[in-house]
Amino acid sequence: MNAPHPPKVAGIDPAVPTPAHTAPTPPAVGAGPCPDTAPVPAPNTPAPGALLQDRLAGWVSDLTTLHELTERLSRTNALEPALHELLRAGAALVGARRGLVALEPGDGLGPRTTLGLGLGRADLGHIETVPPGALPYDTGTATEIVHPDLLAEEGLDPRHREVAARLGYAASYALPLATDSAGRLGAAVWLYDEPAEPDERRRHLAGLYVRFATEHLARLLEVERTRARVATITEELLPTRLPRVPGVQLAARHRTGPRGGGDWYDALPLPDAALGLSVGSVTGSGPSAVAAMGRLRASMRAYAVMEGEDPVAVLSDLELLLRLTEPARSATALFAYCEPALRKITLAGAGHSPPLLIGERRTEFAETSVSAPLGMLACWEAPSVEFQAEAGETVLLYTDGLLHRTGDPTDRAFARLHTAAASIPRALRHDPGAVADHVLRTVLPDGLDEADSEEDVVVLAARFD
Repeated sequence: MNAPHPPKVAGIDPAVPTPAHTAPTPPAVGAGPCPDTAPVPAPNTPAPGALLQDRLAGWVSDLTTLHELTERLSRTNALEPALHELLRAGAALVGARRGLVALEPGDGLGPRTTLGLGLGRADLGHIETVPPGALPYDTGTATEIVHPDLLAEEGLDPRHREVAARLGYAASYALPLATDSAGRLGAAVWLYDEPAEPDERRRHLAGLYVRFATEHLARLLEVERTRARVATITEELLPTRLPRVPGVQLAARHRTGPRGGGDWYDALPLPDAALGLSVGSVTGSGPSAVAAMGRLRASMRAYAVMEGEDPVAVLSDLELLLRLTEPARSATALFAYCEPALRKITLAGAGHSPPLLIGERRTEFAETSVSAPLGMLACWEAPSVEFQAEAGETVLLYTDGLLHRTGDPTDRAFARLHTAAASIPRALRHDPGAVADHVLRTVLPDGLDEADSEEDVVVLAARFD
């Protein structure tokens, strides 16, 4: 009995029905043509032209199938969706209903993952308890592995037989994810509910598809690794811990895009029990923007130590440095000199959005002077502003990515941010981390805060006791 047919894939019958290929019946052994009589076609024997057309039709059908399946795979732009698509298409080609793919790159750099089709996490866990040499697949081999009847197979590992009976599969067909150019990436295996194995035509189609899929996965794997490296570098250039300063509690949230961006935040203890807070953004994205961000943030820390009580001087020094060393870039920045004992904040901004004061009696944006970003004018200077925070109030600093990710015009984005801050439940207002999380989830709902975006997001919350 054949395994149940899976759903249709790419608008075609996933069973990939075999065309009615026919061929002339070979003569019996020892028999030869009679020299005295002309050959007489057997009844119902198709003409040679019909046979050729039939065969060509089958080849066209196969090519159409592969084209549609590979096109669907090529539209995936991330590793996990591509692995799921590989499993679905492969199941259609070999006539199976379930399967799994084990990604284990041969270079040992990862990532390592196992995904299933029609198998839950617990099912995958059961399969992984089978000894490596007895698994229905082998990530270290370059050949297919066929088990047409597991329950009747002699020499099968008892644990494999037990797992197969528990999960209800009776046969398996595995192909390696390996090519000369891509190297060894892992293996995919499809499981049959009853004894079965794909015929030669199905194996040929599946092999062609899996070789294409391996090359596509290798490209996505490299993209995934690059993203991970950029994210690691970005995080290492930002504070891993915020300082503990009496009179103020701090929390920060950072969301970066897939290419890495130039947004930063910082909190720096200063002389006389003061605290310097800064957020900013460098134009551009990718490794060069990340590197520029690291240089500017480090420079701002130095200027803050030397003259942090004068935020205008700090930003003026930073602007001069940017103009001399990064002439092709501009940046927005905000620096605040905080005196926690007095709950007094003196700040200056360069093309940056104003901070938001969040308290029991008010939720309002701090009034800051309008000024150009750093690097946009021959000489930057704007007056600083000073304000007093009340006990229990939180000062929220953020980068423009928080507003840009909403997709709204600027005025509506600011209104959305104000509404989100005003709606923070009273039970959360004592925790700056909870305040930052609430603002992120409310301004960027439905996972927009975690989704891939060209815009970095930084939120820095400081709650004054």
